Amino acid sequence: MPNLKAIRDRIQSVKNTQKITEAMRLVAAARVRRAQEQVLSTRPFADRLAQVLYGLQSRLRFEEANLPLLKRREVKSVGLLVISGDRGLCGGYNNNVIKRAENRTKELKAEGIDYKFVIVGRKATQYFQRREQPIDATYTGLEQIPTAAEANKIADELLALFLSESVDRIELIYTKFVSLVSSRPVVQTLLPLDAQGLEAQDDEIFRLTTRGGEFEVTREKVTTQTRVLSNDMIFEQDPVQILDSLLPLYLSNQLLRALQESAASELAARMTAMSNASENAKELIGTLTLSYNKARQAAITQQILEVVGGAEALG
Repeated sequence: MPNLKAIRDRIQSVKNTQKITEAMRLVAAARVRRAQEQVLSTRPFADRLAQVLYGLQSRLRFEEANLPLLKRREVKSVGLLVISGDRGLCGGYNNNVIKRAENRTKELKAEGIDYKFVIVGRKATQYFQRREQPIDATYTGLEQIPTAAEANKIADELLALFLSESVDRIELIYTKFVSLVSSRPVVQTLLPLDAQGLEAQDDEIFRLTTRGGEFEVTREKVTTQTRVLSNDMIFEQDPVQILDSLLPLYLSNQLLRALQESAASELAARMTAMSNASENAKELIGTLTLSYNKARQAAITQQILEVVGGAEALG
């Protein structure tokens, strides 16, 4: 006969676990909201930067500007910036981006190209250190809601690698936020900057909302308003010098956006994982409760049979 006390203890343990997973889900949801607020707060600067770059592009040809960040070299070595998380309990978020990075290294090896890592996040750092991969720099313990200061620090490291010609190209491997239940590891070339990529483009921002007591993500298209600079506008500095000063800012802004997308993907993955854990705990509690009721009913029936049997023996 099942031990009723053991079943009761297990039910209580699962309930306690359910409380923890539900609390973690709500905390992740609150941080997703903070992440979306930060994306919105950084948009004015990004929009203004896009306007200035678009205006400069209308006055000169980027391809003809002899700038280090636009210069393409024969690719003999590639720097891989991998963005992962510091913590687990977020489904396959970390494993997916690490697997994408490993696949990229295999492609580079097949082409005879060397590579070195710059890694953001403890999970990817530990993984590649154990495999003795070439790591140039690591960044762990960053804010869960990325800041511009952190993006600038990482951008400085990437600029140093590229300008010193330690690497000929820098690629970014991060997780693109799609929805609360979907994210996608992608590879993007950061340096050298693509002149076509500096053109103003439609963008998309996400908003975490609630409907019917459930979380959902809505997307909103945002178009950056641009205008061509007047032909009679006089620059105090050479437009090429202005562009040379703005390109590092553009790189930092691109990196900040990637950090924000990765953070949103990690938090959404944690929300989904904790939601699934809570649902599984609920089902397990139901199963254990049913087992407990059956065992208790069997125990009562046994006691009744013993009483009846004793009464018959006395009679």
